[in-house]
Amino acid sequence: MSTSPEDSFIRTIEWEMLDKSKFFPLSMASSFTVRCGLYPLSLVRTRLQVQYRNDVYKGTWDAFGKIIRTEGYRGLYRGFWVSAFQVVSGVCYVSTYEGVRHLLDRSNVTNSALKGFVGGGCASVVGQTIIVPFDVISQHLMLLGQSRGRGSNPFNIKQEGRSKAQIVSDIARAIYVTDGLRGFYRGYVVSLCTYVPSSASWWAFYQLFQDFYGMLTPVVLPHMVIQCVSAMSSGCASCLITNPLDLIRARVQVQRRTIPETVRSLWATEGMGIFTKGLTARMTSSVIYSMAIIFGYETVKRWSVHEEYKSQIKW
Repeated sequence: MSTSPEDSFIRTIEWEMLDKSKFFPLSMASSFTVRCGLYPLSLVRTRLQVQYRNDVYKGTWDAFGKIIRTEGYRGLYRGFWVSAFQVVSGVCYVSTYEGVRHLLDRSNVTNSALKGFVGGGCASVVGQTIIVPFDVISQHLMLLGQSRGRGSNPFNIKQEGRSKAQIVSDIARAIYVTDGLRGFYRGYVVSLCTYVPSSASWWAFYQLFQDFYGMLTPVVLPHMVIQCVSAMSSGCASCLITNPLDLIRARVQVQRRTIPETVRSLWATEGMGIFTKGLTARMTSSVIYSMAIIFGYETVKRWSVHEEYKSQIKW
């Protein structure tokens, strides 16, 4: 339990303080709401990462404009309902993160950044194991509306006169026929290589920025403000570190190449651009997503805390 030196308020709501019957449903609702708002950025980022150089879109805002003009606003939510199933994995992610932090706390580990780093890494392993099959299908759906460019429809899926459910079924069948069950976990290793460091560093930075900003700001400032600003800063820092890994992950999952082949191809076609390709969309998405998810997450924790702790919670 972390408390401010200036007062006795609880700054970090720990796992044992939560009423799980409130926490889990509220957490799912919060996660779904955030995904609804930020999915278009995820779609644009994926299309920018997968395209060959700039043969379809020149950048983030150009992609938004072209998608809206050619596919309408609904095009920004292509594949959303498959991606929405990831909300379930979010509950497992949060449970693992908080559970690992709780175990480390009981083992007398007091460094908040270390607990965040280990908890975030473990949570990502669990989350990715559940997410990747949905992520693979969702990314193929995201690219179907992209009429030009390499790799936009590798399975030649027909869309005319087909319902969304039929298109999803066609993609899943094509993946299975082509690669078997392994096809649904294409990019799993690279996903772990991307998201485990990203998640671990994100939570470590989040704890560090909270401590740093907490020392600089007056006591009267709402703690939620510090947490949201810390989340945004953490999103920027983790994006800069892991962007090339995320680019490789997207290419592996959609273009069905091995990791070494993807790395060689990217370096030959993009060069140093691998450090910046899709970075604007990813960082914009990460900053907004980090702030929104932490605002929702920390609010849900405050609403779900056991009655005996409510008077000690600092907003």
